[in-house]
Order: sequence, then structure tokens, then C-alpha cells
Amino acid sequence: MKIMLNLFLHSPPHIKSEPENEELYHSPKHKNVKQWSLKVAKKFDFAEDEKFQLFFSYNLSDIKPKKKTKDKKGEVRADGKKKAKKEPEEKWKWWEEERYTDGVKWKFLEHKGPVFAPPYEPLPSNVKFYYDGRPMKLSLEAEEVATFFAKMLDHEYTTKDVFRKNFFKDWRKEMTSEEKAKITDLNKCDFSEMNEYFKAQSEARKAMTKQEKQKIKEENERLLLEYGYCVMDNHRERIANFRIEPPGLFRGRGDHPKMGMLKRRIRPEDIIVNCSKDSEHPKPPPGTKWKEVRHDNKVTWLVSWTENIQGAIKYIMLNPSSRIKGEKDWQKYETARRLKKCVDSLRAQYREDWKSKEMRIRQRAVALYFIDKLALRAGNEKEEGETADTVGCCSLRVEHLNLYPEKDGQEYVVEFDFLGKDSIRYYNKVPVEKRVFKNLQLFMENKQPEDDLFDRLNTTILNKHLQELMDGLTAKVFRTYNASITLQQQLKELTSENVSAKILSYNRANRAVAILCNHQRAPPKTFEKSMQNLQTKIDAKKEQLADAKRELKSAKADAKVRRDEKSKKAVETKKKAVQRIEEQLMKLEVQATDREENKQIALGTSKLNYLDPRISVAWCKKWGIPVEKIYNKTQREKFAWAIDMADEDFEF
Repeated sequence: MKIMLNLFLHSPPHIKSEPENEELYHSPKHKNVKQWSLKVAKKFDFAEDEKFQLFFSYNLSDIKPKKKTKDKKGEVRADGKKKAKKEPEEKWKWWEEERYTDGVKWKFLEHKGPVFAPPYEPLPSNVKFYYDGRPMKLSLEAEEVATFFAKMLDHEYTTKDVFRKNFFKDWRKEMTSEEKAKITDLNKCDFSEMNEYFKAQSEARKAMTKQEKQKIKEENERLLLEYGYCVMDNHRERIANFRIEPPGLFRGRGDHPKMGMLKRRIRPEDIIVNCSKDSEHPKPPPGTKWKEVRHDNKVTWLVSWTENIQGAIKYIMLNPSSRIKGEKDWQKYETARRLKKCVDSLRAQYREDWKSKEMRIRQRAVALYFIDKLALRAGNEKEEGETADTVGCCSLRVEHLNLYPEKDGQEYVVEFDFLGKDSIRYYNKVPVEKRVFKNLQLFMENKQPEDDLFDRLNTTILNKHLQELMDGLTAKVFRTYNASITLQQQLKELTSENVSAKILSYNRANRAVAILCNHQRAPPKTFEKSMQNLQTKIDAKKEQLADAKRELKSAKADAKVRRDEKSKKAVETKKKAVQRIEEQLMKLEVQATDREENKQIALGTSKLNYLDPRISVAWCKKWGIPVEKIYNKTQREKFAWAIDMADEDFEF
């Protein structure tokens, strides 16, 4: 060390001693003498020598530790290099444990309660509401409700008479007597300035700096950590929806008769909290109290309240990846598998009932045939005028069916046309068995279009009958059974193609199920744009392939002339390049086909709710398809039980 120190302290400045280690001399990371000297000093352990410090005018405080950096996963390393991925924490394999009996869902439950919507912030004084062309200052309550309408001004809803009528009626309830006396006509109300303000706010949010976005993200993460988890039976479980939805205007599905009504702000006094007696109970916001605190371990919800539009009870529940939800899914598919064992005898029974002397039995048997073969929902009773005019199997009316003894080359065709769940239109032309057709003619005899098709049947009667046929049997079990069995049969017919083609085939099998269950959607707003972008990529890839083929042809010609090893290798390299680009092109074309075929089909609904995930997992394991290609991260968490327990030989 002394020799090295003397060399630094006594060598003339113009004399350079060539170090053996080039790194010490040519260091791109140290751009001045002091930095370079510090590096050398630390390398040879004499950075603390006082003479050395004096010579280079530095002290130990100059020797800073290396800056800590974060890799993409947020893991810190002192040297700035990417840290090896952490081993994922061990998942709770609840499916390997014994299940509770007697309806018990949990023994210990602790959580922090809900997060309420933030209080209303008044509009700036320069943003005006106008009535009959004149600015008018609104009370806070009336102003808040007015902002709900203003935010939707460009939406089709605000042009609908029912929406406008319901909104105005509820808005007037929030006004002062002076405001009510003055504001009597919605058509004279001008919300445009408020609308422009909210548009500007939206643009400002989009234009936020990274730091501002990061601050919001950190606050959301803080809330998630505090309120987004509960402790259930010594395990930390994620909560699905810990935020209470803010007040606003009700939209509903389809032409809902209550659209435009005011969804009122939910307050702590509306909230029922459910937790265990021995837990630390959630605390309401200061100065408030909960409606009730319960300790019911035979239900799975954490918080409940009643919304004011339809009087429905809303819940805060656990995440789909939780034990509670997983057990429910597993049980649902096991019930559908039990149906498989007796479905043939059930079908034989309802076929026999088509000939019954009792009209109620005939109607029940035909309805059951529709539920089985067409995956129709049973359809629940509801109050007249309270909801949209949606129907299910039991509530079909004469006007919803047309009968054709022969149509499009097929005999005994029934044409269905009605609004199903969520106001989604169900339209289907389907050939049925002759005896079903004859029964339908009989059921429709001497009836008006608005009369019930099954006038001797309702969902209560049907569900009671289903329970008698098999414990736990419902119309939904039939849908689940038929959806899952259809997927399994479709997958068995797939040929052994490459991964991309297999996934396209899988989605087609899934599509067949979605069509069976009438899972439709409107094409995404960005569909045309995304298809154009995809087509641009395909065109560019085709050009790239043409170039690669020309290069291969040229390389082959060159190899023919030169006949040396180098030119042979060049040909092989070009061949591989062509193959790689062909695979990339095929992937893009498969993606385009997939998107086009499924633009109006909601594949996710059947995949998440009606298809036993073990069928898909078994198919993936059998053909070496990564499960990630079928299920995204959230879905894999939801179906962790299926991924773990299903092997390639699983049969539904």
C-alpha cells in the first residue's frame, strides 16, 4: 500500500504509471481526477489515508455509497443491477383443507370497513348554471345533482324522455323552495358551462405529470393496503370492492323505466357491518355510527346496504381469488358434474311428459327442454313496470315466438325473439322435435300476443320440480353443464396444430359456448381502429417476409457459385429468418381472425362463470399450452384451485 501511495504523492504530474488493470485507468464512470482517484483508493484500501485525502482535496464524506435503484419489479439493489425475482409467497391451498359444515363460512373475520365516496366539492364561482338564459346560483345539494346531469350531457341517455323526466323529478326534491319555484322546465336549463368545466378537468387529469400520477397511485395503494384486505381464519384475503360507489344518476340496462333517477349518497348510518365478535370492529368516520354491527358467520359478505333505486341490497364481498369464492365455484361445477350422471334419465322423463294428460306437466316439460337444449334462463317474477321488459323461459309470451312447420329446408322451426337478461336481445331460429312443436301450437291456441306462453308455470313451480329431480339442480346448473360439456367436446375435436392455431381453435370452442348462452356485447368503440392498426402490422410483416425471401434467394444463388462453408451458413441464417417472420405473420393473422370473429361475442362471461376451468387446464397440460395463454393473471388467481388439482386426464 505504501509503494502505491508514494507513487501517487511523489510522481511528477506528466509521468503516467501504466496500471496493470486497465479498468483503473480508463474509467468511463469517473470523469475527473478526484473520482478516478477515489476509485483507485478504495480498490487498494487506502482511501482513509490522511496524506492521500490532503493531496486530492477530499474527505471521507465525499465517498458516497452507490445509489440505490429500483428494478422494474420495485426491488432495490445497491449496484443498480437487476435483482433476481423474488420467490412468490406460498399460496394458501384451501382446497386441500377440510371444509366447514352446517353452513358455516368462517370462524374469524376482521376488516376495516368501507371507503366512502369523497364529499362534494362545489364548482368554482366562474362556472355558472343558467336558467332561461340567466345565470343562477344553486344550493349545494341542487348543484351536486346538476353536475351529475352536466357530466352526461354528451351521452345519449340525456336525450331520452324517461331519463330526463326521472332526473328532473328527483332533482327537484333536492332543491330549495325558491329553486323549485323558479326551475320548472328542464328544457330551459343550460348545463353547458358546467359540462365544459368537467371536460377540462378530464383533460387536466390526462395531462398530469408523472409525479402527480405517482402521488395518486401511492394514495390508492395506501387505501388498498388499509381497506382492501381482511383477515379470515388466520389468512389475509383480498376484498373485491371496498369502496362505496358515489352518488350519481341511475342508467340501468336497455330502456330501463327508472333510468335518470338519483342514486343517493351512502352514509355510515346506512351501513351494516359483518365481522366476528372477537375481532377489532371497523370504526365509522368520526361523528357517525353504523346502522348495525352483525356477527353472522353463515354469510360471506363484509358490509351491506340497501340502494334507493330498486331497494336492492348491495354487498362488499371478497375477491374472486378468495377461498369463499373459490369454494363456491368448485361446488357449482361439482353440482354440474353430478347432473352429468343423471341427465339422460331426466331427458327421458321430460320427453315422456310431453304426452301427459295434464297441461301443467306438458308446459313444464317443454320449458325444461328449452332450458336444457337452448340454455335459456328460467326467468324470475318481477313487479310490473318496475324493471325493463326482460323475460326468461317461464315468462315467455306468445309474441316472443313464431312457429314454422318448414323453414330454410328444416322442419318444425321455432323463431325466438325477446329481451333476455341485461336487455340483451335473444334471437334464434331453431328446429325442435315434432312433439315439442305440436305442444307449442297447443299452448298458443286462442291466446293474444301479450298472453303467457306457459300460463300454468312459473319459476317457483319449475325450481321446486328441478330440486325434486336432483338436489341442488337449477336452470343455471343446466347452463353450466351444457356449457362445460360443449367446451370439452369441442376441445377433443381439435387437431394438433401449433400454439397460435390451437388458441384460435380454443377461442372458437369458447365462442360456441358463448353463442349457446347468448353472451353478446356491442363491438368495442376502438374495434375499427385496432383492426386497422393490426392490418398495418400484417402488411408491414408481409413486406418484411418478401424482403427476407429475396435475401434467401440471393444467398442460395451466391452459395451455388461460391460453394464454401460461409455461404452455406448464410443460407441457413436466411432460412431461419424467413421461418421466424412466417410464424410472426401467422400469429398476427390468427389474432385478426380471432378479433373479427369475437367482436360481438362476450367470451369472458362463459369462461369465468359457466366453463369448468379444469377442462381448460387439462387441455393446456395435455398439449403443452401455457395456461397464461388462456387465463390472465387475475383469472389464474381465481382458478388457482383448478390449475393445481386438474391433470391432463381430467374429464368433466
